[in-house]
Amino acid sequence: MNIGAAAEHSGLPAKTIRYYEDIGLLRASRATNGYRDYSTDDLHRLKFLQRARSLGFTVEECRQLLSLYADKDRDSADVKAIASNKLDEIDKKIAQLQSLRAVLSHLVANCHGNDRPDCPIIDDLAGEAH
Repeated sequence: MNIGAAAEHSGLPAKTIRYYEDIGLLRASRATNGYRDYSTDDLHRLKFLQRARSLGFTVEECRQLLSLYADKDRDSADVKAIASNKLDEIDKKIAQLQSLRAVLSHLVANCHGNDRPDCPIIDDLAGEAH
């Protein structure tokens, strides 16, 4: 199948598919006319990449996961380790966002939001909070 059909079936833009080829995550064969020709296996890898990226895995993590996907003798512990590391990263990001939310919520709650110029939000951003 051509790149347009592969894009449609995988949910990835053609530009992303070309990028994945450029960085070696995928290798499509070439038809006699020189156009890329994607197989069913290529489509499975593209869908795999689309799902992995949607879960937040980096390109390098996807490279590792694809390698494990292709290895029928893989240890599931290797896959779990990659996913566990990603989960830890997500938990840290959530904690950071919750902390940011708490600070901003406090600032918003303490701003009168009236026609006076004094504003704890501006003071905090300027480093002048008391």
